[in-house]
Amino acid sequence: MPELPEVETSRRGISPHIEGKTFASVVVRESRLRWPVPADLAALLTGRRLRRIDRRGKYLLFDLENGTLLIHLGMSGNLRIGRAGLAHGKHDHLDFVFDDGTLLRYNDQRKFGAVLWTSGDPHAHPLLAELGPEPLSADFDPAYLAGRLAGRQVPIKQLIMDSHVVVGVGNIYANESLFLAGIQPTRPACGLGADDCVRLSAAIKTVLEQAIAQGGTTLRDFTDAQGKPGYFKQSLRVYGRRGEPCLSCREPVQHLKIGQRASYFCPTCQQ
Repeated sequence: MPELPEVETSRRGISPHIEGKTFASVVVRESRLRWPVPADLAALLTGRRLRRIDRRGKYLLFDLENGTLLIHLGMSGNLRIGRAGLAHGKHDHLDFVFDDGTLLRYNDQRKFGAVLWTSGDPHAHPLLAELGPEPLSADFDPAYLAGRLAGRQVPIKQLIMDSHVVVGVGNIYANESLFLAGIQPTRPACGLGADDCVRLSAAIKTVLEQAIAQGGTTLRDFTDAQGKPGYFKQSLRVYGRRGEPCLSCREPVQHLKIGQRASYFCPTCQQ
């Protein structure tokens, strides 16, 4: 599933090609995504200028003067840049064509993504209104994290993956952040001290920044706007390394399920 680094990679990849341009046409080949694509989407977009593309959590926000197009990549979605008239495949569900012939194509094999519209404040949209702070923002700091951990008995890994606490820390990045911070994923959230919160908040920022710099993580099917995979997989310190020697101490990496998600950790380096 594309997580924050993959979505940010997509945003940075497509923005230079289409920001400031005007929608010339919209082709909807498949409207049955996670939620139905608005029937009047073409009428809402055609002739309108795309001012900029922002990101909130794992949602891309296409800002127009008459509203906002919200796109979520779901489990397998991606956005590609091309030229108008490019032949389409089975899973190419939407085409956005701009006035200079630039094509933005939405592909989604599992059809679990979303293409939605709102004419109001996008941050007040039901899908966005209750989201926690962006992990790379100043709002996500040790004091904030400590406040959200207080009194919470759930494993720390589950809590940092809760989008109401902080957005975008998916399973891969939660594993990697906890390893970098030296914190076992099973520790009760309320048991972390001030120093733990300093290390963990910094580790989350570091891991996400590194992942974005390397174009995200491709485990199966994520590609960027030019169809290239992300390379953060080569930098994974613990995720997917069950039984392999820890890169720091050589102790075998252990594996367990926390909240039905695969969790990897070093029993020596993480306490």
